Amino acid sequence: MTGMAITDFAQKMNQIIPEIMKGFARRQNNEVYKGKITLPQLLILELLSRQGASKMTDLAKYMQVTTAASTGIVERLVRQGYVQRAYDQNDRRIVRIKLNTKGTELLKKISQQRAQSVTRIFSQISEDDRAEYLRILMQVKDILDKEES
Repeated sequence: MTGMAITDFAQKMNQIIPEIMKGFARRQNNEVYKGKITLPQLLILELLSRQGASKMTDLAKYMQVTTAASTGIVERLVRQGYVQRAYDQNDRRIVRIKLNTKGTELLKKISQQRAQSVTRIFSQISEDDRAEYLRILMQVKDILDKEES
């Protein structure tokens, strides 16, 4: 595939990425792929897992949406029992959203299923190719991170 123009590369990526996502999705059996929670809800759950209790404004900033939009996402997570609101002891106007046991269990289940899928698929690819793939993905992530800041 040497000598491929960037526009041709973009077109191929545009075709293959949805197919890869669909292929991985078919191998999952959890709330995300059953349509019970959305990708934005999952991203918020994962952020709360990494960072702990967070203010709505921080969640909105992370998701690059308005506070009202993040409130809607969080409200659905509260109704489903994955997160809860915690009021600041010093200032009751400040509300933090925190992951609860049900949310933690959901993330654990999703993580385990992802790991199993990745293991099943990538065990069929050589160790050198896996290392190269990971190196390139990390490079793409770094570029995305730089563009966001």
